[in-house]
Amino acid sequence: MEVVTFGETMVQLAADRMAPLEYVDGFHKHVAGAESNVAIGLARMGHRAGWFSKLGNDPFGRYVRQFITGHGVDTSEVRTTDEAPTGVFFKEQISPDRIQVYYYRRQSAASLMNERELNEAYVAKARILHVTGITPALSPECRKLTFRAMETAKKHGTAIVFDPNIRWKLWNREEAGEVLGAMAGLADYVLPGVEEGRFLTGGHTPEEIAERLLEGGAGAVVIKLGGAGAYYRSGESSGYEPGFPVRRLIDPMGAGDGFAAGFISGLLLGEKLPAAVRRANAVGSIVVGVSGDVEGLPTRHEVERLLAGGAASEDITR
Repeated sequence: MEVVTFGETMVQLAADRMAPLEYVDGFHKHVAGAESNVAIGLARMGHRAGWFSKLGNDPFGRYVRQFITGHGVDTSEVRTTDEAPTGVFFKEQISPDRIQVYYYRRQSAASLMNERELNEAYVAKARILHVTGITPALSPECRKLTFRAMETAKKHGTAIVFDPNIRWKLWNREEAGEVLGAMAGLADYVLPGVEEGRFLTGGHTPEEIAERLLEGGAGAVVIKLGGAGAYYRSGESSGYEPGFPVRRLIDPMGAGDGFAAGFISGLLLGEKLPAAVRRANAVGSIVVGVSGDVEGLPTRHEVERLLAGGAASEDITR
């Protein structure tokens, strides 16, 4: 695998219309998980990506695995269990920019992942390990697994891309600061949103946040600024990369995962930091124009067309 990632993927039940859930009668079934979103995004752009997790031995678990495998992602290291169910969550959308999710993931199958099950060779042979701050919040055993995977990557020269992806429904602030700060210090690339960066460092501006993360051990920092683009900094360069215009905002969920996939794709293609960030911005801008976590993830051709100054897609093809 060029990239390996791991974490919980759940079945998402999205309301079939914009309204509070108590007034909704129908739902559409989807697959959603930050790490598998990134893996699918990379596979769609032509890279070899692997994802591992633990799923319940139930219909939802089989659906998740089949869905991710069907998108070209290697799932050979995924385990199943009879001890707990696959997690689910409900998505409520009242307007394009007003979204709420309700998780039913406590004591789910993925929370039973543990470091003893880690295939170190699977991580060691990858060029990049992608990790998020979601997995260590699932359980103490998942936290041990996360650090074991990162330590394995460090030992074997596998670059680490860390997206904090903070889920406050899973953390208390003190614990989150300690764990996520330690993860940032082990990472070669850290990809926080600006509010996440402020929490982790106490800095206010992107420049202050990046400086403090670098001082804490991070190799390079890319701070996501939404529609404004992103700020990047390493020991060699720093600057801002503007975002791409979004013709219509449909669904902002999954934009950060698209950004991470685009950034990792740039690294795999040998791009320098500014170009990889620009590619990340391009993918993120495409994703928000489509409803769903993975439905809007583009092919490499679509990304290249946008980077070259064209539209990511055409309204009408005859």
